[in-house]
Amino acid sequence: MWPLDTSQKEVLGFAVSCRVLTLVLQALFNAIIPDHHAEAFSPPRLAPSGSVDQLVESLLGGLSRWDAEHFLFIAEHGYLYEHNFAFFPGFPLVLLVGTELLRPLWGLLSLRSCLLISVASLNSLFSVLAALALHDLGCLVLRCPRQAFYGALLFCLSPANVFLAAGYSEALFALLTFSALGQLERGRSWTSGLLFALATGVRSNGLVNVGFLVHSQCRGFFSSLMVRNPLRQLLKLMGSVFLSVLTLSLPFALFQYYAYTQFCLPGSAYPIPKPLLQLAVDKGYRIIGGNEPPWCSWELPLIYSYIQDIYWNVGFLRYYELKQVPNFLLAAPVAILVAWATWTYVTTHPWLCLTLGMQRSKNKETPEKPDPGFLSPRVFVYLVHAAVLLLFGSLCMHVQVLTRFLCSSTPIVYWFSAHLLQDQEPLLRSLETVPWKPLSGDSPPGQKVLRNSIMGLLYNWKTCSLVTRCILGYFLTYWLLGLLLHCNFLPWT
Repeated sequence: MWPLDTSQKEVLGFAVSCRVLTLVLQALFNAIIPDHHAEAFSPPRLAPSGSVDQLVESLLGGLSRWDAEHFLFIAEHGYLYEHNFAFFPGFPLVLLVGTELLRPLWGLLSLRSCLLISVASLNSLFSVLAALALHDLGCLVLRCPRQAFYGALLFCLSPANVFLAAGYSEALFALLTFSALGQLERGRSWTSGLLFALATGVRSNGLVNVGFLVHSQCRGFFSSLMVRNPLRQLLKLMGSVFLSVLTLSLPFALFQYYAYTQFCLPGSAYPIPKPLLQLAVDKGYRIIGGNEPPWCSWELPLIYSYIQDIYWNVGFLRYYELKQVPNFLLAAPVAILVAWATWTYVTTHPWLCLTLGMQRSKNKETPEKPDPGFLSPRVFVYLVHAAVLLLFGSLCMHVQVLTRFLCSSTPIVYWFSAHLLQDQEPLLRSLETVPWKPLSGDSPPGQKVLRNSIMGLLYNWKTCSLVTRCILGYFLTYWLLGLLLHCNFLPWT
């Protein structure tokens, strides 16, 4: 990945520009639009705020809305309330590392201000690195540099943009996941497994990534059957699958065990500041050292399942109510995009899908030449992963989170969009003849294609195809609307 080539430098520059613009716009929107009084987690501030703290809050306070407040609270106070355990410890720990780097400012800033600065700086860094990791992964999997380039540029304009900037774990999770996939594509399974495990410590859906490791191991098993001892290879496969499942589930298991020791074993209570204790009384929050929660007596005492059920009402088809129609409409574009990608791929490669990506052609004597780009056989496992996330998110989750859930977990959203742009947009097809150069002299009159192809399409918006306008319109609308609404406690979660 280092040193950076021309396309990577373009991605880096565009990603940095988008991050800076995001921080500026959230500060602007937070200043000019009054906050909505939402029923959200809002703990009291224990430390007095100075003039510098107030300045930091005015500039970066928009990054602390909705679930971000949980992550900031955990980083500042630890896991005091039962419902805090819905949020995994990876991101709060990273924020604490960020505050340590700001130690020279501790006398000037409160811990919360340091955490807000850590959120802004670290998530900007993670988002930029995630864009580069996605570009690198795209080059490895798609074997089509242009689609990899377009996909990385689209990630910089992600519909989940505000969640990649705010105090959420999406940016870190995307970086770890895309980096792990890149290592796996290079055959570095141990490094990949470690990065996947770290991702599981950041978000629970990291557990699903075990499918990538298992699929890679199964492909290796079938390819070695004809030349090596089948029984030995089968035992090796079983051992590898076991280690993969164990490695990725270990962070989740340790976190559940930590919760069990806090709530279900005696002697775990520790002093809680009075304002936070009063908040627990007023809101009915269960605290460590209080009455033993019912999940402690379960055969498999998982606090995460209990919290999702009781506090967030997450469950199969529970969100299918008439009043949730607006949220389904909000999630519809990304759901349609992934479903469309799945249909396109399956109808193009039915035999590959029937064999679970293990065999491309029925005729082994005349193997087909692999397709470059999104339709490459290497994309199969990524598509299955995206389809599983879409199915689970649509049926069992709060559907409005589907956009950030998919946009931070799978490259398919960006690869398929890049595939559509390259396939349907004449302006991009004209770029194929002159790699990485402006085509202003060769373009039709009145048109100018910039070096950054996505910006070139925006510059020539009126002459773009309908598909291009729909894709870029969706990405840009959600990119901007998320900042406008989320930063003021308006319904964009």
